[in-house]
Amino acid sequence: MKAHASHLPKLDRVIACLQQAVASGGPLPDLDALAAVAHYSPFHFHRVYRAMTGETVGRTVQRLRLLKALQRLSDSDASVTEIALLAGYDTPQALARVLRETLDASPTELRSDPALLARHLQRLSRPASPSAAQMAPLSVEVVTLEPFEVVALRAQGAFDDLDGSFGELFGWAAEQGLVESLQELIGFPLGDHRELPAEELLFDCAVTLDAELPPLPAPLRRMQVAGGTVARLRHVGSYGLLEDATDWLLSQWLPASGYALRDTPLHYHFLDDPEHTPEAILRADVYLPLAAS
Repeated sequence: MKAHASHLPKLDRVIACLQQAVASGGPLPDLDALAAVAHYSPFHFHRVYRAMTGETVGRTVQRLRLLKALQRLSDSDASVTEIALLAGYDTPQALARVLRETLDASPTELRSDPALLARHLQRLSRPASPSAAQMAPLSVEVVTLEPFEVVALRAQGAFDDLDGSFGELFGWAAEQGLVESLQELIGFPLGDHRELPAEELLFDCAVTLDAELPPLPAPLRRMQVAGGTVARLRHVGSYGLLEDATDWLLSQWLPASGYALRDTPLHYHFLDDPEHTPEAILRADVYLPLAAS
């Protein structure tokens, strides 16, 4: 029998760790330390955290700092400058700007309206609801993959521009006379395009070939992909929504599945060409590595 994978207590420990750091004004733990607290692989921690809580670790820290500031506004007569510094803001202007952008109110307005302040305190006391929870149930299969090799090219830039990197892989295959040997288009997300600016987004574009590989010119490289047990989710629609589908897989399917995550990256298998297939019917499979039961 598979052991039930319980995520929420693990993530509660992470949030408690962040709360303690924010409350004390001490240094924030890095992602590797938080992954260790949650007993997750660094491969999966940030993605699971976002899927289960509806926010990134960075946004949790912002929310906790803002919550600390509002609590001080509510229960003390300290100046806005003192409150800002205690909550981790460099200046009172920085706190005021965040309050205006987030709550559309100034410190003075919040202090003078206890009911409004109480509503914001209640709202900020917990993470936002994950958007994936609103998705319709999707079909998931648990299958076994054989290990396989890919030719990969690391892309840096906007998710919508990945076609250019896949085009480079096709161009190399054409030069080598290997176009007829191309089998699959594979993607390895190394960040979340919903959260990162384009210049920080990394994504490994890859192809599989049914042929002996010649020496590869840089920056192309060989990558070995571990086989084993995986959850396979078929996504239909815009490839830009693959992260939402992955959130659903992690937050809705995985906790009730009895499986745990394996310490290897997930990947996407793109089944259609966006240049020739309408966006609404594009198909891709999400492969999530699972630990052996």
